[in-house]
Amino acid sequence: MNTTKESPHETINKTARMAGFLYFIYIVITIIADVFGRSPLIVFGDATATAKNIMASEWQFRVGVVGDLVSAVFFLLAAWALYALLKSVNKDLALLFLLLNLGGSAVYSINLLNQFAAVLLLSGADYLKVFQADQLQSLAMFFLNLHHNGYWIAQIFFGAWLFPLGYLVYKSGFLPRILGIVMMIHFFGWLMTFLQFFLFPGFTAITYVTYPLGLISELGLTLWLLIMGAKEQKPA
Repeated sequence: MNTTKESPHETINKTARMAGFLYFIYIVITIIADVFGRSPLIVFGDATATAKNIMASEWQFRVGVVGDLVSAVFFLLAAWALYALLKSVNKDLALLFLLLNLGGSAVYSINLLNQFAAVLLLSGADYLKVFQADQLQSLAMFFLNLHHNGYWIAQIFFGAWLFPLGYLVYKSGFLPRILGIVMMIHFFGWLMTFLQFFLFPGFTAITYVTYPLGLISELGLTLWLLIMGAKEQKPA
């Protein structure tokens, strides 16, 4: 029986494609959960309309929340695959971006309890009958706003992981350097967006720059890994 041993490039290439696949699944589930799940039901600033939407489409709302949880798992798995791919370039920096992703995923997942709280408040359970309907609706909106703020707290981790990841992509030698450069630039843009949300909430012009950068860097890296894999070149 003939057995052939994989070359180092074949191993790296398989890991690259696995990372791209996991990253792609994360992106797809996130979009589905957001666009077709909870977001169409939430009308920030209108507690009554939001409550009516959630009560009328509770299953859709729950699917969105569960989708977010599943996407967080795939995002962490994608980070693990990227760690396996890039640890040969610099193990310490690869571990750093993995831990930052883990921190962001933990905050992001726990924060989803605020969305479940909104569903519970609108469930009509007997123990909630001591509250008036408008009070329950206002409390549900409060928890949805709390979730929105918690989402941006998680972004400090998800923004920070971009720099070591982008640097290792740039230095790897088997991935396009331009993607690493854009990712490192995106780190600064996303950090500014995080600060803008909490310190200057009325100023949103920066998002017109950061969102396209995120699309180019993260989606670009995902598609490259999934389709092209890793170039046959030793890490720098």
